[in-house]
Amino acid sequence: MAGGRRRPGAAHEEHADERWLLTYADMITLLMALFMVLFSMSIVNKSKLASLQESLHNAFSPHVVPGGQAIKRTGGDAQTQQLKPQSHPNTSTSRADAKAAEDRELHRLKVEVDARAHKLGMNDKVKTHVTRRGLVIDILTDNLLFDSGAARVKSAGMSLLEHLAPLLRHQRSHQVDVEGHTDSQPIHGSVYPSNWELSTARASAVVRALIAMRMAPRRLTATGRAYLDPSASNATEQGRARNRRVEIVLPRRGD
Repeated sequence: MAGGRRRPGAAHEEHADERWLLTYADMITLLMALFMVLFSMSIVNKSKLASLQESLHNAFSPHVVPGGQAIKRTGGDAQTQQLKPQSHPNTSTSRADAKAAEDRELHRLKVEVDARAHKLGMNDKVKTHVTRRGLVIDILTDNLLFDSGAARVKSAGMSLLEHLAPLLRHQRSHQVDVEGHTDSQPIHGSVYPSNWELSTARASAVVRALIAMRMAPRRLTATGRAYLDPSASNATEQGRARNRRVEIVLPRRGD
């Protein structure tokens, strides 16, 4: 009977070779967890996908400007159906008003210069014009501003400039360009080798006189044009006398 008794723990010893089941169960559990993670990653969030698609469409689709839908529908190209730039009526109106105001200003100055020339009895020597350039004060040089072939302002010319200088000083918004002009005849017996030097020296002499009469130097320029810009024909003595002149120009502010 003693041989028929079972020892304690004998039932457990019968299944000692089945311990591999524990490792197998752990592996199955891990595989299940892995498949669950992969499955959850494969599920697409439809609402987030739709939002992403809308954002990409707005970012890469061109925006049609107002008025361009007709071009988009008809298939017109940019070369044949361009949008016209919008005009700015306020800007155009302000420019027109400024131009009209400047014209009135230049014409008032013309009247004042004409009155000064009339007072001095120099109507035949001083002519004024309001042109596209601005106000042009045309002064003949013979027997007024200079002697023949010279560039020193005579006393009669100084008197005229003294009457013009106050009017020019008050027009602070305009530059004052002084241009010397001659006829086409070559110079003989003068210290100046050509009409270029003579015309430039005469313009510079007028500028120096105006500076002495308290004109701001930064507003003044002196230019010699020689015979290039005649106001009359050089074929006659009368025309050549008309071409020997100095022009004081107040250019328009927009030029």
